[in-house]
Amino acid sequence: MTQLFFSDYDMLAEPAGGLPRPLAIVGAGGLGRETALLITQLNAAGAGWDLRGFYDDRRPATPIVGGLPYLGTVAALAASPTPLAVAVAVGSSAGRAAVVSRLAAPHLSFPALVHPQVALRPEQRLVLGEGCLVQRGCILTCDITLGRFVLLNLGCTVGHDAVLEDFCSLMPHANVGGGAHLETGAYLGTNATVIHQVRIGAHTTVGAGAVAVRDLPPGITAVGVPAKAISK
Repeated sequence: MTQLFFSDYDMLAEPAGGLPRPLAIVGAGGLGRETALLITQLNAAGAGWDLRGFYDDRRPATPIVGGLPYLGTVAALAASPTPLAVAVAVGSSAGRAAVVSRLAAPHLSFPALVHPQVALRPEQRLVLGEGCLVQRGCILTCDITLGRFVLLNLGCTVGHDAVLEDFCSLMPHANVGGGAHLETGAYLGTNATVIHQVRIGAHTTVGAGAVAVRDLPPGITAVGVPAKAISK
């Protein structure tokens, strides 16, 4: 896991030298447009990103999406020689990992993008991986580790000493208790809760509104209160 402490986050999140830094979004759907809004809000707070547009393997119905141009496929992005920061706005944990695996070109970078109203201070002792997206209304307390390309959608909470490994996804208003551990690619649906000290296995989905009160194994879907497996 690539670890970026607070000072490293500052370096990635703010363009160097005060000059606008080009950035593109992979994913031209709803999450992509929400990510464009996040970047606009970061710019309003002084970040200075130069948002170029969207890449997506599925061509949108119109050449302009949310006021920004459609720029081509993921393969076209990977083949472009121009240095570019990239935000991967794909809601599915597996889908996001698949896209990232195709973007290994050295000219591409993946800044952690955190809404300017989300508290992110040195005394919180937070660790963020590259490519994290943290949307408005999220609350992170202290001594938390987010791996690479973790998505925290609107209004999520993450408690003390929690660990979210690479490619974890939290949909709006999901809650992770203190000391909980989400393994690689875990996915929490809207309003799902993982209580303190519970471990969620790799690539497991906790359905919308479900409450995980005990450890869940890898590779299952669990729903209900308390959350119980319904499929593998």
